[in-house]
Parts: sequence; structure tokens; C-alpha cells
Amino acid sequence: MLYPQTNAARAAIDLSGVWDFRLDGQERWQPIAVPASYNDQSADPAYRAHVGLAFYRTRFTVPAAFAGKRVSLRFDAVTHDARVSLNGAPLCAHRGGFLPFEAEITDLVAPGESAWLEIEVDNRIGHHTLPVGNEGGTAFFGSDNPGIPSVEAGKRLQRERGVNLPNFDFFNYAGVTRPVRLLAMPRAHIEDVTLVPSLDGRVRYEIAAAGEGSARVQIFDADGAPVAEAEGERGTLSIPQPKLWEPWPGTPYLYTARATFGEDVYELRFGVREVRVEGAKVLLNGKPFHFHGPCKHEDSPFRGRGTDDCVNVTDINLFHWLNANAFRTSHYPYAEEMLALCDREGIVVIAETPAVGIGAPGEGEPYGWALAAYHRQVLADMIARDKNHPCVVMWSLGNEPNTEALPQEAYDYWHPLYELAHRLDPQNRPVTLVGCQNDYTRDLAVPSMDVVSVNRYYGWYNLSGDLPAAQYAMRMELDYWEKLGKPLILSEYGADTVAGLHAAAPEMFTEEFQAEYYKAINACLDERPFVVGETPWNFADFGTQQGPMRAGGNRKGLFTRDRRPKLAAHYFRERWKDFHKGE
Repeated sequence: MLYPQTNAARAAIDLSGVWDFRLDGQERWQPIAVPASYNDQSADPAYRAHVGLAFYRTRFTVPAAFAGKRVSLRFDAVTHDARVSLNGAPLCAHRGGFLPFEAEITDLVAPGESAWLEIEVDNRIGHHTLPVGNEGGTAFFGSDNPGIPSVEAGKRLQRERGVNLPNFDFFNYAGVTRPVRLLAMPRAHIEDVTLVPSLDGRVRYEIAAAGEGSARVQIFDADGAPVAEAEGERGTLSIPQPKLWEPWPGTPYLYTARATFGEDVYELRFGVREVRVEGAKVLLNGKPFHFHGPCKHEDSPFRGRGTDDCVNVTDINLFHWLNANAFRTSHYPYAEEMLALCDREGIVVIAETPAVGIGAPGEGEPYGWALAAYHRQVLADMIARDKNHPCVVMWSLGNEPNTEALPQEAYDYWHPLYELAHRLDPQNRPVTLVGCQNDYTRDLAVPSMDVVSVNRYYGWYNLSGDLPAAQYAMRMELDYWEKLGKPLILSEYGADTVAGLHAAAPEMFTEEFQAEYYKAINACLDERPFVVGETPWNFADFGTQQGPMRAGGNRKGLFTRDRRPKLAAHYFRERWKDFHKGE
């Protein structure tokens, strides 16, 4: 699905602003900001704790200038499931909270007329959703104390009240979290553009269009000068002496492809770059590449998971300050505005589906029984949306599934997704799956990927506070993975740190311990050439469900939630200065 744009043939009107809002069971409409999660926009505890349906509405007008055009509504993300009505009549529905959907309204609202738009949002999570929820009211962290009669009675009460808690460690923010737009384009129009560049300057292209018309593609350099053109809906053209898209601190050079079909025009910025795995290396433009930069969340005060260009720009500028070059979209597809910014700024991205928290099956159930078809669709939609971004160099199928309880069944679930990603991606990027802290010797799924990604917390969740023991365990595991002969990314590692808490002796939760923890683990990574990435957890502190292991959220950030650096941020800034491990 093409990102909305306004040009000579198309128009996109952003409907962002203050809408009407109410939770299920409330009668009075209240103001709500769109785009943003609704959870933190009121002091009413019902907003924060809400489980179930919520309702948005606004009134908009189709401009008279849209006469003769195809008119549609585009929803960048509604978390998690949505039902949309127009003037009280059902319009469309969508499952999943992190990818866009669209509905045509050409024949439903005449140019010059107004209409009521209402969105019903369902934030419930369970065994049938991505990310996965615990339908039995079981907290992600903390002991269930099974068998205690009073605790079991309390859990039954949770189920009766409809409480369902995440099987993941970030807050279940919900609502209209990305923009809603009114779009207009010619009736005969471009539906999709696919670009596959090569280092020699050749660019394979394909235009998918609806209606009658002839297609043409022109390529312009960064200064707007034409460098190549071709006729037809598919073919190959050649850029003379191409300038490559290089990751920061190199130059992320961007060309513009202008596709035309009849009266329609669509412009797409892209980069000439190639990525592949060769032995135990990831090669970007034929050169060994090392991923270094903290993982992120779409998370900020007030907005929750809501898209905000100011937050995005601030975060990427802090990545430059850190001398970081990459991050993973943990644990869901990020807003397209962030990917476009990374294209421009040369930050490399591992794009991840929202498949976080897939556990072992229940008794008599096959692995992933409720999710497989939906997971395939989400993966396909993510690749279709993000396939042309030069910043995206790898697909992540999911995060921290249970792959050890039933190793073969887990492999049979995940490996077809690996094969599907390769079939669907025109650029055939590498594919990974992020493994959790488990018995890695039993895991069949993670080792079958192009790149091994593992989350490890030696010295924090286990061997807590004992850094020599943590190093011993880390080296022992790296010995195991080295024999596989594949590149490995330490995709999460970190320590909760209370900003401003200091001690002469580095003990857990102090800023000194966080810095010493990273020094200890990084010393192990530096010994292994097959380790091609270090992506600390996390860029900034972020919101989580309340629980006995979380004081005001997850405190593993190198920055506070309001983006103030901790000691570990200064450590990584120095470590990653002129960092060329593996090159």
C-alpha cells in the first residue's frame, strides 16, 4: 500500500486533531487527540486500565475539488482491531494494530458534502492476536502462586471482569495511534510501485495500476536532474554511475522514481544498495556491516504509541549523538514516517512483525494453532508496505517465542514463514527470528534463519549482579553459536537503571552498574568475529503494565523516557565512535 502524498494528481488531507471519544459503557463524548494512544490522555483510571471497546468520531467534508476523483479514507494504524462506520453505516473492518488499511468512499459521500466518521477500537489481546495476550489473567512478570485457593479465586475474578494481560513487556497502548487521511486520486490510478535496485545501477521496476492508461517511470537524482526513464508497467532501467545509499556516517543518497499512469503521478524516494549474508557476515553494498544501536519502542509521554514527528526526529538525532547506525522495530512495524526518516538519515532498520509472546500450546493444541494464517497475512502486509525502503535491510519474523518446549513443532511453524518472507520480498533481504533466553541447544527454529538473533540477560535476570559469572555464561553460549557458522546479533541485553541512582560500588539499578554490565558483555562480543550486531535494550525507558518488577515502566533505557542520557549512553557514544568491528 502506497504512502499518501499530495502532488499534481493526488491530494491527501490529514484528519488529525481533536476528535470525540468515549469508552464502552460511557454515554458522554469527551475530547481525544488523534493520532495518539488514548490511555494516558485522562486522569480517569478507566482510560489506563480499559479492556474492550472504545469509540472515536469526527466530522469531515469532501472538498468540491475532489469531483471526478477516486476518494478514500486511509487509516495508518488503529490498535488493535477496528470497525469503521460512515454516517452510521458499516464501512470496513481491520484486524491488527500496526499496519494501514483503506476504504473507498467515492460513491458514499459526494464532493462538497460532510459525513460522520466513527471508529470502534478493540484493544483486547489473547491467543488469537499479535502481540499475544494471556487470556487467563496471568501477569507477564511475577509468580502465579499456583494452587493457592485465594490466588486462584482472584484469577477467576479477573477472567469474569474481562481482564486480559499482555504476554509481553510493554504497555498495551491502544487507539487511533497513527494518522487518518482523506485521499483523492484519478479513477485510473497507480496502486503499487516495486523497485529492485542493483549496485551496477540497474533498477527493476513494476507498476500495478487500476483502469486504462499507459505507464512510464523516470528516475531523478538528489538534485532533481533526470538520469533514466522507461516506458511500460514493468521493466529495467539503468542509472549511470550510481551513487550508493550508505548507512550513517556515510551518505544515504536517495534518488526519486516518478511513476505515471494516465493522469496519475506517484513519486517514491529510494536508494541503490544491496544486502546479503555471506558465511558469518552480513554484507551491505558488498562490505561487512556491524549493527550497533539500541532497540526502540514507539513510546513517549502523553502520546503513548502515537506517531509524533518531533519525537521521531529527536530520537534519530540522539542515534547520531550515540554514533549508532541501526535499530530493530521492536516489537511491531513502526510508522512509515520513521522509516522515511531513517532512509534520509542512513539508519539501518530490522523490521519486525508484532508476533511477540507466542508461547507453548495448550493441552491438545498444535503450536501456533490460532495464529498461523493471520501471522502470514501480517508478514505479507508488512513486506508489501516496506519493501522499497533502503533503510530496511532485514525482516524479523517475531520476538521471543517458545521454541524449546516443542522444538520440531516450533520449527514447523516458523520456517514456512522464513520461506514466505523470501518469496514475497522482491529484494530478497535476509530473515531472522529473535530467540529468548531459553535452552538454546534445543532450539531448531532460530538456527535455521539467515541471521541468528538472541536476547540474553546474563547478569540481570539470571546470575543477577555477578558480572564475572555473566561473562562466563555468555562466552559458553557464544562457543555454541560459533559452530553454526552464521552471523549472530545480540538483539537484546541490558539492565534496569534508575536515573540518578549512583553508588561507589556498581550494584544493580545504579547507573554505574548499567555501564559496567555493558562493558562486561561487550568484552565477550568483541572476541567473536561472527557477532555482527549489538543492539542494547533499550534506547529509552518505556511504559509497561504494572507489576512487581516494574517501577513506573521498564528502566533499561540508555535514556530516560524524556530522553535524558544515563551513564551508559555516554559509554556507548564513546564505544561506537569510529566503530568498525568486523570490517
